Order: sequence, then structure tokens, then C-alpha cells
Amino acid sequence: MIYKLYLTLFKKFGKQHWWPAEGKEEIMIGAILTQNTAWNNVEKAIKNLKAKNTCSVKTIANKPVEEIEILIKPSGFYRQKAKRLKNFCEYLLAHYGENFILEMNNKEIAVLRNELLNINGIGKETADSVLLYVFEKPVFVIDTYTRRIYDILYKDADVCDAFKMDYDKLREIFESEIKKGCKKCRECNDEKELVKIYNEYHALIVRFGKECKGRDYKEVTKLIQ
Repeated sequence: MIYKLYLTLFKKFGKQHWWPAEGKEEIMIGAILTQNTAWNNVEKAIKNLKAKNTCSVKTIANKPVEEIEILIKPSGFYRQKAKRLKNFCEYLLAHYGENFILEMNNKEIAVLRNELLNINGIGKETADSVLLYVFEKPVFVIDTYTRRIYDILYKDADVCDAFKMDYDKLREIFESEIKKGCKKCRECNDEKELVKIYNEYHALIVRFGKECKGRDYKEVTKLIQ
């Protein structure tokens, strides 16, 4: 059902062109700013950063945290996020220099993921967003919309409540089911194809979740009948 839903949502909505950003550094910044907030609030914060020529890892690392707080205030939890953002940017430059994206991209997925998770303020959803959208690694991103959809898809099956399920367990379920459903991925182990599907599927789930806001999520089951 998981892969079938992907095909159905893709047919319904088409390509989502996600993550919306002008570059990989902006995606990194946005991944932290989007924690516990709506994307339209992140867009306002990023617009503020750009207006002050601060939407880059180097400028954020060198700017006082109090100034970052003011610029990212629309994103909510701005004091906490400003510290996380500055800490993250300082870490990248201190450990990898200005070519951090190229240097980090040479690492194995598990090693890089573990490193990201060990940076203060970087949780699993944020780390996986960076892995998928910045480094184009085949890692599926789990968010609240995904958990809701999973619960509806398997409401009659003997499975765990998605909101009680471990993040990585649910991520592995989605990755496994997508690999089984995609013939090209199954037969050729095509990582580029997986990255493309994971990217689109996550974006499509978010799109569907937003459009179902305030409505019954059971519409999901109608789509795949």
C-alpha cells in the first residue's frame, strides 16, 4: 500500500520541486528553521536572512546569536533555533572548512547520519532532511504527516501506533516497501531512483497532509482503492 499510495499521490499532484531553496546551504538552514513550525514561517525567516545577506553557513557562524534571533523570529522558538543554527554552522566550518558539503558527501550514509545526530539540536528528521535533500542520500524522511498516513493505511492491520513507533523503525518500513514496489530499485538497487522517489514522496505526503488539514485523513484509503 505504501508504494501504491506514492504512485497515486504523484498522479494526483505531480512533481513538487521540493526542497524550495536557491542552494544547498539554504536547505541546511531551512531544515533547522522548519523544526516545529509551518513552512510559510520558515520562508519569512529565510527572507529576513537574505535581506541582511546572512543566508549562508559562513555568515551565520560569524554573526552574533542575538542578531540571528531577530532575523529568524518568524520561525518560532527563535532563541533556541538561533543557537542551534549558529552551533551547526560553526561545527561545519570548524570540522570541514568552506568546502564542507563536498567533504561531508564523501562519507558513508550511516557515518554521516551519526555525525549529524551528534551535533546539538539536530534530531532524526532534521538529519534525514539534510541527508536526502542536501547530500542526495537514499534516506526517507519521517514527519507527523507520514505517521498519520501510516496509521490510516494500516488501521485494520495488527501494527503499532505510528505515533508510538520508533522513528527509525517507521523509516525502515517505508524504505523497504518503496524498494519492493519500485521494480527499477528492486532489480538494480538504483540509489538515484530511490533518492528521487524519497524526495517526491515526502513532499507529496506533506502536500496531501496540508490539503487534508481539518478534514478526515481517511481520504487516504479512498485514494488507493
